[in-house]
Amino acid sequence: MKATLHGLHRPLGRTGLQVSPLGLGTVKLGRDQGVKYPSGFTIPDDAQARHLLATAQDLGINLIDTAPAYGTSEERLGQLLAGQRENWVIVSKVGEEFEDGQSRFDFSPGHTRHSVERSLRRLRTDRLDVVLVHSDGNDIAILQDRGVYQTLAELKREGKILAYGLSGKTPEGGLLALREGDCAMVTYNLEMRQEEPVIDYAAAHGKGILVKKALASGHACLRPGEDPVRRSFELLFAHRGVSGAIVGTINPHHLSENVARVAAILNKNT
Repeated sequence: MKATLHGLHRPLGRTGLQVSPLGLGTVKLGRDQGVKYPSGFTIPDDAQARHLLATAQDLGINLIDTAPAYGTSEERLGQLLAGQRENWVIVSKVGEEFEDGQSRFDFSPGHTRHSVERSLRRLRTDRLDVVLVHSDGNDIAILQDRGVYQTLAELKREGKILAYGLSGKTPEGGLLALREGDCAMVTYNLEMRQEEPVIDYAAAHGKGILVKKALASGHACLRPGEDPVRRSFELLFAHRGVSGAIVGTINPHHLSENVARVAAILNKNT
């Protein structure tokens, strides 16, 4: 019998959202420039993308991660997910734009509101489940000085977003983001654990945590013959503060393999 994540969804902090422990990252659906992957890839056509999304849903994945900086990802998802909105928890972002092969950042209140309303149009939806601030690395200054969090709070009161937080780069930024927001996206893997205090805080205070770069190699810390992907997922899901991990594969077979590993770990822990 095929392993799935059905029945293994978990709360994203106190947001009221239930998310699959694996989420699908969609940068590869919309952008192939300026991306940090070890090998090249071809952006899937609509038929391939539709098959990937159908496979994800069949495997029990309901969490999908996108961003304005992911090229045409939001617009394509708006088309591809037509009629399926209630089946997905959609995470998007504000702050980073990707134009002419370059990133630029704008965390101002005006741009934040414009960005969210544009994402709603592109995704053909009346609300975004989660909006994360797409940090340029200056986490504290962004949160304290730019008005972005205050604007997201307004948008939440208006019902345009259900929850907000930070996709940051520092433990200090993540902790500040959780004190004032609902969730954070952190880097956490076999080689990079600097943001673990953010996950600890989330577990203690009912906040949501999504993990990015969960499968960064980490081979150096493994014994010969150990499976780095399985060990990565064991590390993540040993921590009760982790709600879900975003994986960016466009290969349905790899997605199915990752789901099988995670399902085995979670079923063993229950």
